[in-house]
Formats: sequence, C-alpha cells, structure tokens
Amino acid sequence: MDKLTVVLGDFPHAQPLLDGDAGMDGYLVEPVEVKPVIGAYRRMIRDLEFDVCELAPVSYLMARQEGISLTAVPVFLNRRFHHGDVQCATRSGIRVPRDLEGRRVGVRAYSVSTGVWVRGVLGEEYGVDTDKITWVVDDDDHIEGRVPANVERVTDGRSLGELLRAGEIDAALTGNAGTGRAGSPRAGWTAAPDPRSGGDDGPYPLFPEAGTLAVDHYLRTGVYPLHSLISVRSELVERDPGLPAKLYAAFAQSKRRHLADRPEWSAVPRLARQGQQTGGDPVPYGITANETSLNAMVRFSVRQGLLDPGFPTDARSLFAEGDYPDA
Repeated sequence: MDKLTVVLGDFPHAQPLLDGDAGMDGYLVEPVEVKPVIGAYRRMIRDLEFDVCELAPVSYLMARQEGISLTAVPVFLNRRFHHGDVQCATRSGIRVPRDLEGRRVGVRAYSVSTGVWVRGVLGEEYGVDTDKITWVVDDDDHIEGRVPANVERVTDGRSLGELLRAGEIDAALTGNAGTGRAGSPRAGWTAAPDPRSGGDDGPYPLFPEAGTLAVDHYLRTGVYPLHSLISVRSELVERDPGLPAKLYAAFAQSKRRHLADRPEWSAVPRLARQGQQTGGDPVPYGITANETSLNAMVRFSVRQGLLDPGFPTDARSLFAEGDYPDA
C-alpha cells in the first residue's frame, strides 16, 4: 500500500481517519503532528512537504493563483462565525463599525482567513471602507507579495494583545488570528490571556450581541465562514486521479464514525453550538452545500487584493475533479 503523510489540526471528527478506522483502498495514512497546525500551512505551500495537509482556504486560493502544485478536496473541518472577533482598546472610543476607519487594527497576517472574513463582513454589512484602516501585523503571509500599502509590521517583538492592552492599537482580532497568542507567531505558540480578562477596564467587543448578529447574517446570506480545507500534492492526483474522491469518502466516513460515538457534537462544544445556530451539520462537506460560502470567500479575497480580478468564480473549478456528494 502507498503511504500518505497527512497533517491535520486537532479535530475529533477527523481522528478516525488518522487512526486508520476510516480507510482508503490502496493507501495507508501516516499522521504527522505539527503544532500549531498553522506551522504546517507554510511548509506545505512553500516546500510541498506533506502528501495531504489541512490548509487555510484563502492561502490555498492564493497558492493556486501562484501556480503552486496543490489541489484540494472540499472537506472543511472547521467553521467559525466572526462578529465576536473584533475587540476594541479600552479608551479607543470605538462604538460602531465605521469608527474603525482611520484606526490601527491588529491581525496576525493580512491574508489570515479570519481577517478576510471580518473585512468582508465589515465592508458588505456595515459599509466600512477597510482600505482606510491600518492593519497592524506581526507575522508573514504564507504567500508573499500581496500586502497592500495600509499594512504596518510590528517590529519590537510585542504581541498584538500587549499592544491592544497598551492602547497602541485601537482594535484587534482575537484567537490565533490576533491576540490569542503569546511568544513568536512563527513557532512555539502559547495561549495568551484573554485581553478581555481585565474586567471593566479591559478591551471590549465591537459587537456586544455578536452571537445574535452572526446567526442573523447567516440566515440572510447563507454565508458560513470556512476555516480549513484539505490540500493534496498535485503530483499524487496526476498519478491517481481517483485519490481526491477516495480522500473525500474517507473524511466523510471519519465524521460519521465520530458522531456514532459522540452524537450532537458533544466532543466540540463550539461546533455543537454552531450546529444549533445553523440548524444542521456544523461542518458540512462538499461543493454544493458550501457554494455560497465559497463564492463569498473568493469575492472578499478579490476585493481585498489577495486574488486577481479574473480569478475563477466557479466553485467546482477550485477543487480536484471527483465525486463529492454532500456529506
């Protein structure tokens, strides 16, 4: 059997595949652990180091545009809503989204998926001109050369969380996309204290009712932000055109196996909550089920200068040929 080196984040619904309980004819999965998994993204894009690797979807689109020998399977292991991801500095005076114009906002890298989704929602929903915001970053993009003029680099080694608490940036994104890290963003990340933990004197959310707004946005638009897809070295697909469909079926089987043991997504409370919010599977796989979100991701990426205006908009063209029934 051929071995496939596979790098994934810590997702219980993918564990049966890594354990060999959801197999593929002719292939043996060889898990490779990279923590944080974001560190594997750059290694996959720049060095094609693994056979199969979870990737940030925007990074994959940018790699595809650059002609990097990667293709993808429409398995989206992670999804998130983003209205709650913008935190404002204590004395920033920011009260409504358009107050962000002319301000400095922290994000790990300009092309990070959370940043793309947040800018897209701010622009389309609230009329914010995100080009009038200075985006303060402390890490490199996986694909270089697409950073606009309104991006500023942190050069003194401080984290975005430190800058936010000090009031040296007016707002920042949370989690791995911003204030959720301590230490170097390139390796050995550790979790940082929540900048909101300072009580009444700490940073505050741009949208206090973020959960309600996120569900309303989803119900009106059908956009459910994607946060990972599965990339494959194109050489392997050329050798075996049936590999993408085999991978897709294995991931679908893996999810079914997980849910048989842990129904209601009880192993992942955040996904359980999102399943209730969306009224269905919190991580649907396939092209048809995700077409609206895929189209939004391409649209936002083009508007933000990460993809060229002529980038293909047909969702099916983004993936390897294969049979991908919604799963």
